[in-house]
Amino acid sequence: MQKIKPYLLLILVMMIWGFNVPLIKILVSTVQPVTITAFRIFTASLVVFIILTRMGKVHWPAIYHWKYILGGGLFNVFFHHLFLGLGAAGTSSVHTGIILGLGPILTAFMSVLFFQRGLSALRVLGFLTGTAGVLVTVLGGGAGLGGFVLGDLFIFFSITAQAFSFILVSRAARDIDPLLLTGYMQLFGSLGLFVTSFLLEPNGLASLQNVHFQTVIVFLVSAVGATAVGHLVYNNTITKIGPAEAAIFLNLNTFFSIVGSAVILGEPIYYYHWLGLLLIVPGVLMGSGALEEMIRRRRRAVR
Repeated sequence: MQKIKPYLLLILVMMIWGFNVPLIKILVSTVQPVTITAFRIFTASLVVFIILTRMGKVHWPAIYHWKYILGGGLFNVFFHHLFLGLGAAGTSSVHTGIILGLGPILTAFMSVLFFQRGLSALRVLGFLTGTAGVLVTVLGGGAGLGGFVLGDLFIFFSITAQAFSFILVSRAARDIDPLLLTGYMQLFGSLGLFVTSFLLEPNGLASLQNVHFQTVIVFLVSAVGATAVGHLVYNNTITKIGPAEAAIFLNLNTFFSIVGSAVILGEPIYYYHWLGLLLIVPGVLMGSGALEEMIRRRRRAVR
């Protein structure tokens, strides 16, 4: 049981994250997107610090840690959630979930750029296949370029910022507890979102008058369950199974977001959405290096 526990936890986290996509759509459709995003991330950061306090892991970071905290907070929280909120308000929840599925491929691409890691033919094929999946999704339905909306581009910016942040986080994790790093990034990222909300949405606080009891429940599930607890469990579990296996599980995130969009929002799912998903899944496996790692392990086991 202990051996499969990390995998069961990851499946649970992917389901929570996937269903969080339509929940975010509900929130940004009720309250102005940047304002509600700032409150959601700030609430998540408070929950993270409460949990870390009980674990005895809260302390003031060293001076040289702040470049990672601020850099990660800028890209992993501020830019990622800013564009996610704006994008979710401007495109469908199904599109959002599928485009977010590019995360592992973009992370691997960033690793090649910044760490000068080898780029095999299989990874190139993965990049191309994953990109084709997104193009099929956003340009499908016979609408061509006319079917492309600004929200889709914002979602792509969102996942690109997060992919870049993973490069910073992977380096920072050598010196600082990734769980504590998560809390500080969310705290300072949310403060940046608050400032931005005052600039972009002067009536953002007034839009909170539209909040009802059901919206509060959705907010708490998203902020506490997905953003706070979900990230803590993910960051803690990922160190036990390795990045290659993790890339496989991230495909479930996209699947659950499509299912959640249909169940919670009643959004239609067309054939080109499934086709895009079928292209992105093998694209992630190849582009992230997960397939190569699996092949290497099997060869070592045979020897």
